[in-house]
Amino acid sequence: MLDVPAMPCVVREGVFDAFGWCASDVLEWRLPAPPRDSLVMSERIGGDNPPGLVFVFRDEAHEKCPGLPRELACLHAFGYGLTDEMALAPWAIDDATDLLFEHRARPRDVFWLAASSLEALYWGLHDWAHFHNHGPFDQPAMTELQCDLCALAWLRMNAERIGLDDACLSRVARDLAALSRRRFAEERVAPPTDDLEGLFLGPYPSPLTAGRPGSWRS
Repeated sequence: MLDVPAMPCVVREGVFDAFGWCASDVLEWRLPAPPRDSLVMSERIGGDNPPGLVFVFRDEAHEKCPGLPRELACLHAFGYGLTDEMALAPWAIDDATDLLFEHRARPRDVFWLAASSLEALYWGLHDWAHFHNHGPFDQPAMTELQCDLCALAWLRMNAERIGLDDACLSRVARDLAALSRRRFAEERVAPPTDDLEGLFLGPYPSPLTAGRPGSWRS
């Protein structure tokens, strides 16, 4: 069980329409059974959906949140002994974000996370942030920045349990800064700070400065 507590919103008002509609607390994460019972340390965190990232449905999940796109979990999660269990379709993260909010279904009651690599685990945490913080997604770079910062903070909180050292966490932070910089450039909007790498390498930004022009962090 990973500790994934609710984090304060540090982006400007209006990016999310229901930030923290459901308080995050814990996430059940599983690795493949032996001999693959250790986390694969990805060389980098990229922007594509990685293999080995699967949100597996719990029993009675359909009653809690009907309509979620489903596929057999064993088609995507290998080494877990899964047979006829179902999982969220890999392309349906946005659907899940909307439907969980619509049905007020608590994510931890619907899914557990299968993630066999650091990249898959990171993006699972990133998606977990989306599931608890609904947004219209009309400011993609800023929306993703908030979820990136949450997911990185959760990685740091659980670093010992996961098996991550400071050098690994710093590398992840730099990868995320580069990815965020590219998102803002593609959206043709200015990032909230010129020093995105410093933002990711530093502690979680203070919520006291959120939304104030020119005062992204104290």
